[in-house]
This record gives sequence, C-alpha cells and structure tokens, in this order.
Amino acid sequence: MMERSYLFVPGNRPERFDKAYGAGAHAVIVDLEDAVGPADKATARAAARAWLTAEKPVWLRINGPESEWFTSDLDILALAGVKGVMLPKAEDTAAIAEIRGRLGAGARIIPLIESALGLWRAEAIVCAEGVERLAFGSFDFQLDTGIAGEREELLFARSQLVLVSRVAGRLAPVDGVTVALDDEAELREDVERARRLGFGGKLCIHPKQVAAVNAGFRAPDADVAWARRVLEAADAAADNAVRLDGKLIDRPIIDRARAILADAEGPRS
Repeated sequence: MMERSYLFVPGNRPERFDKAYGAGAHAVIVDLEDAVGPADKATARAAARAWLTAEKPVWLRINGPESEWFTSDLDILALAGVKGVMLPKAEDTAAIAEIRGRLGAGARIIPLIESALGLWRAEAIVCAEGVERLAFGSFDFQLDTGIAGEREELLFARSQLVLVSRVAGRLAPVDGVTVALDDEAELREDVERARRLGFGGKLCIHPKQVAAVNAGFRAPDADVAWARRVLEAADAAADNAVRLDGKLIDRPIIDRARAILADAEGPRS
C-alpha cells in the first residue's frame, strides 16, 4: 500500500509516541528537527532510541546536514524500528548518499524540498539511490522564496515536484502540512487540491487530520464505479475495439481504470 498520511510527533514528547502510532496514519514520523528546540535535541534522540522497536516501525525526521546534530542522528538510523528517514531542507545528494551509506541498499529516504535551491535540484535529488519519494515543505519554501500565498502561488513548485517524481519513476510526492487544526473544510480542500495535482499523500501535524487525509486520497466512489464498468467492457470486447457510453476506450484509459481499482481495493483506514 502506498502511504498516504504521514503524522509527525515531536521527538521530545515520548508520551505521545504510542498515541501517534495508533492514530490510523499510514506512517508516523518521529521528528527530531523542527519540533524540537536546540536544548532538547539530545533528549529527543535518546527518547526515540529508547522507544524504537521492530514491532512499531516509524520514520525519523533527522536534523539537516548543515546542523551540529546531523552526525549524532545518523548513529540511530540502523536501529530496529526505523522504517525510513525524512531528510529536511534537501538541496543536493551528498546527505542522501551518507544516509544510504549507513543503511545500505534497503534505505528508504524522503527528502523534504523546502527551498528554491532544493526545487531547482529536485530532479537530481529524486533520482538519487535510496530516495522513495519527495515531500514538500511548503511553509519553509515560502519563507525561503518570499512567496506570499499557499495556493495558486505554489502551483509551479507543486507541479514541478509531481513531474520530476514521475520522470524518475518514484512514488508521487507528499504535500505539506495544513496548519489550521480546527478547520475541517480547509483540510479537505487542501487534500483535494493535492490529489488533483498528482500528489500521493500529505503530511499531518495532528492525529485529528489523519482520517480526512486517508479518505481524501482514495478514489471517489463515482470513479471506482466508472473503472469497474471500463474493465468489464474491456473484458467483454476480448481485444476488439472497446466502446462505453458512446466513447472509444483505449489502452491508457483501461490502465487508468486498473490503477483506480488497485488503489480502491487497498486498506480503507
């Protein structure tokens, strides 16, 4: 199953780790970076080390390579229970190679694109060995670029991440967070926009956001019903020309129908 919802939990709040793991997110990210102040970095790393277990695999967002905590964070990446690594402020492939050197060929890395330079180099970053998919740090990207606005103002950046991911043959990227915790309509709108743009998931900052993200990235019921009708018509045609509702159904449409059903038949949580 492609992971759709990625829930952050602060690394210095170990009392929240189990709650986050049980919130229904497809992936939990123990955050050692933005959610943790400088004075608590060592404490957060120790808390993660003590809690990590193979029975509850999670992602770790480590501190960036420019920070004084990067090397120490690398030391816990090979522990049981580390499913993968989220690399913040990715701007080149050097740190990705260093992480892969620690984890080997099975490394799963999600670079966060959070700057103009990161977006400029996104194609090289997503093509690096060990990269599973990209994620968009939209608010840090706005800060770096001076862009004021979260919607159409970021259309180019979002579309670029979708395109380079597809060209590289990687999973669709993960969209950034919605900071309005109590506005369900805004969250649904953000998820729908991300899905329509070609994103495959979204970062969450609170357990209450998980259900809407999981639901929002599933194909709508109408699309599932259409896909079933397309495949039924294709099977009945037995390699002859396929017509449905007066329209010619060709191979790309049949492949899209199969993809919709494959997604719909995955876990519903």
